[in-house]
Amino acid sequence: MANSITIKSPQELSSMREAGKVVASVINLLKNAVAPGMKTRELDTIAAREIKRMGAKPAFLGYRGFPATICVSLNEEIVHGIPGDRVIQQGDLVKMDVGAIVDGLYGDAAVTIGAGEISQEASDLIEVTRDALDIAVSSVRNGSRLGDVGAAVQGLVESRGYSVVREYVGHGIGRALHEDPQIPNYGIPGRGMMLRTGMVIAIEPMVNIGTWKTEVLEDQWTVITQDRSLSAHCEHTMIVKDDSAEVLTVH
Repeated sequence: MANSITIKSPQELSSMREAGKVVASVINLLKNAVAPGMKTRELDTIAAREIKRMGAKPAFLGYRGFPATICVSLNEEIVHGIPGDRVIQQGDLVKMDVGAIVDGLYGDAAVTIGAGEISQEASDLIEVTRDALDIAVSSVRNGSRLGDVGAAVQGLVESRGYSVVREYVGHGIGRALHEDPQIPNYGIPGRGMMLRTGMVIAIEPMVNIGTWKTEVLEDQWTVITQDRSLSAHCEHTMIVKDDSAEVLTVH
């Protein structure tokens, strides 16, 4: 992995913001499109069309051989689900991960929503995952450490009786989709790399109802919970500022 990009010029900042804007636009379209009875590949088609319309390029298509524009993961699937002929059912948890490239710079975000009416259990899981992302963002500033971010996520999630995935983590982002540093959703306050103003990172809590342990399906992409319990996933790309984080993928 390359080191996380540090924004140094107005042009880089403009391109990063535009990439974030594209990702946010796609996610907004997808949130409104999800409905029981549709195939997951239909969401991929919507995303591909919007990325092209906005003059950007898909970040995931062809990445290490990934065959689609976005990732769509359902229920016990955590991340990296491949869109296809699977039909979304009433009550499914739908996770959509979107990446886009503008002028060689990357944006990345993910969201979890319910298809139609969902169970209280699923609704609570989405809420804790969103809250985990919010608390992570609030812990990012110049001088904070990766352990501070991870501990904030872990503390909130585990205090509510859930678990955070350990094998898959957030990451630096900028001139490549995945850059150093890795950003775990667990940690010890005061430990780990220090964040500095201008760094660009993607934080993405993955929260499970059951165990934090995972498995990978035969397609070699789709990650699921080992115990087949429900999972939710949220992500934002952000720039580290002196006293806060500027989220680039607000949707």
